[in-house]
Amino acid sequence: MTILELFEFLSYVVTVVGLPLAIYVFVHEQRRERANEEEALYQSLSDQYDSFLRLILEHADLGLSGRSMPERPLSDEQRERRLLIFEILISIFERAYIMLYDPRMSGQGQRLWASWQDYMRYWCRRADFRDALPIVLEGEDDAFSRHIRAIAEEEAVRSATP
Repeated sequence: MTILELFEFLSYVVTVVGLPLAIYVFVHEQRRERANEEEALYQSLSDQYDSFLRLILEHADLGLSGRSMPERPLSDEQRERRLLIFEILISIFERAYIMLYDPRMSGQGQRLWASWQDYMRYWCRRADFRDALPIVLEGEDDAFSRHIRAIAEEEAVRSATP
């Protein structure tokens, strides 16, 4: 076997083995990078939701920490603060919807989205939140608005059923 034949043989080996291996490694790295980006995005959104929960604690007089509305009527100032807090929450939910939701998602994407879906359902069980939706959804993404309204309707029916 001459040197020329050896180089030709090695070029075939690289073409047959090396090229598919390089493609596999590239695709694998791209998937891993995408998963890391999704995880970082999810963590950022979770941090925002945690900050939101701290905001609720700071405004305990609004009765937002439980599932039911406060027993005593709220003052005008309290109603305004509650509405602003709901606007902050809707903003977080919309961001999560736009950044994470994909009707064709699978695996890890579905798991990450499921927790946001749970948060939305939790808040949509509150009548005061559902009542505020027409106001706080003004100017929001149409697809997100339809999504949260559908959840609110389901939860309203569920809460009305004994």
